[in-house]
Amino acid sequence: MYLSVNQDYSKTDCSIAKAEKNDCVVRSLVAATGVSYRTVHKFCKDKLGRVDKKGTPHTTMFAAFRKAESAGLKIGSKNFSITKLGTYDIKNIYKLKGQEIFRKKTLKSFIESHPKGTYLVLVAKHSLTVKDGELLDWKNNRFEPTRKVMGAYRLEEIDSQLKLF
Repeated sequence: MYLSVNQDYSKTDCSIAKAEKNDCVVRSLVAATGVSYRTVHKFCKDKLGRVDKKGTPHTTMFAAFRKAESAGLKIGSKNFSITKLGTYDIKNIYKLKGQEIFRKKTLKSFIESHPKGTYLVLVAKHSLTVKDGELLDWKNNRFEPTRKVMGAYRLEEIDSQLKLF
């Protein structure tokens, strides 16, 4: 349900996580992919330009994700397809004085309109995961349903098993 925040994924025994701050992109990818914190932390550092205790720069993250849309995303031993959601997925259409206008979806309306799938959602100065209609964030952040969605990516794991039949 969208009104609760699942904080179970934030529990980790990783020493790196305990010493980190500004690691919302790392934690979001951990929740979205199911890969260990240590592996995702290294991925963010190597591929997304993350600096320890300073966060992940959005510009390098956007560039890496744009490249990954065609090439795929490999984190640890798992492969993912990543798709940037377009205007109609992250904005609502309203009529104002007879004219249709776009307004950014709130976190609540995004979750309601995306009940299935795994999404990395960007809101102002923060990143979180929405997985099958459930918000995955950690205990330091309370759920604010009126936060505006700035961008979102859909992640799908690619089955790397060879299929013969």
